[in-house]
Amino acid sequence: MKTLTHVDERGEDPRMVDVSGKTVTDRTAHAQARVLFPRDVAQTLSDAGFMTKKGAVLTVAQIAGVMGVKATSQLIPLCHPLSLNGCRVEITMEGDEAVIDCRVSCLGKTGVEMEALTGASVAALTIYDMCKALSHDMVIREVKLMGKAGGKRDFQRIEA
Repeated sequence: MKTLTHVDERGEDPRMVDVSGKTVTDRTAHAQARVLFPRDVAQTLSDAGFMTKKGAVLTVAQIAGVMGVKATSQLIPLCHPLSLNGCRVEITMEGDEAVIDCRVSCLGKTGVEMEALTGASVAALTIYDMCKALSHDMVIREVKLMGKAGGKRDFQRIEA
């Protein structure tokens, strides 16, 4: 039976997981978030080269995503601070939707899933912030782990 790792046996007393007995391995994670724009907003942004009065939307969101990755342990209470080897945030448009892919790697005793998820989320929030003057009808959706490697078990999302 699977158990929660951030609480004691009674499901109480939150704690950071003790990773001292774990083996150092290469850890990678890939997370994705999507921002759906109303069609007219997507067209306006595309026509403007994704520039708004606040600046280059996708470029600023990429930088914000990297900053989010680096700040994960300050935002998620029980996450370990990690020494990261790499982080890449890519944002592409698929129709009226911005697709954010965040990939993170480290050599360590704990995974980087939360860092990848945080990076994708912060990039999505930044897009929303930079575009809300055009519409509040944007939807941030499908923040999800796409895959991870290293540690006890690997994971790869299978989508139809």
